[in-house]
Amino acid sequence: MPRSIQEILDHADELAQQLEGYEPDPSDERAVEEYLLERAAVARARTERELVDAVTRARGKGVSWQRIGTILGTSAQAAQQRYGPVVEPA
Repeated sequence: MPRSIQEILDHADELAQQLEGYEPDPSDERAVEEYLLERAAVARARTERELVDAVTRARGKGVSWQRIGTILGTSAQAAQQRYGPVVEPA
């Protein structure tokens, strides 16, 4: 639903006040290693999503499981077992 410019500005002011008044709590902090691990997990999930999308498009264009496996550095059977149920649901 559209909002007026004034409503948007008022909301921005509210957010600014909340942020200016924020006092960090020691429990808010976490180790750098945990942050890096989380970033790596998110990157892996995004990459896996990209792979699924690419395999789906490739199969849609008739690319063989053999070729997909070769490109992914695995066998045709391994590629089909990993991506087949997602790409070609029964």
